[in-house]
Amino acid sequence: MAAVFDKQALKDELVRQLEAEVAALAEALAAAREGATHEEARPENDKDTRALEQSYLARGQARRLEELRTGLAEVLRMTARPFSDGPIALGALVVCDEEGAERHVLLAPHGGGAALAGGAVRVVTPGSPLGRALLGKRAGDEGELVLGGLRRTLGVVRVS
Repeated sequence: MAAVFDKQALKDELVRQLEAEVAALAEALAAAREGATHEEARPENDKDTRALEQSYLARGQARRLEELRTGLAEVLRMTARPFSDGPIALGALVVCDEEGAERHVLLAPHGGGAALAGGAVRVVTPGSPLGRALLGKRAGDEGELVLGGLRRTLGVVRVS
C-alpha cells in the first residue's frame, strides 16, 4: 500500500524547519555584527582586516536572512489544496517513478532539499531540475530529467 501524507502537516513541518533556520541565522548575524563592531576588532595596523572581514560576513548573512524570511513568507502563503487532475504546481505532493524507484516530493517555493516526514518526502522548488521537470505535468505523464549530464526517465504516478 502506498504511503499517504497529510499535506498540511508537511507544510507545517517545512515552516518549522525554515523558522529554525531563520532563528539560527539571525543569531549568527548578531554575532557577526558584534564581531565587526567590538572593541577588540579595531585594526591594530593598516594590514589588520578583522573588522572589515566581519562586516563582509555580516552583510552576506543579512542578505541570506532576508532571502530566508522571504522564502518563509512564500511557504506560509502556499496552500495545501488538493490536486485532483490539474497540472502540477506549487503545493503539489507528487509521487514519481524514477527508473523504478518511487519517491515523494512536495513542490514548494522555498526549502529545496528539506527532508520531511522522517525523510520520506523531499522538498523541491520550481527552480530545481526536478521541479522544472514536474511543473505542468499530470498523473500518468512522463518526462526526462537531466542531472549531471545523465538523462533519467521520470514518471508521474500520482499528484495530490
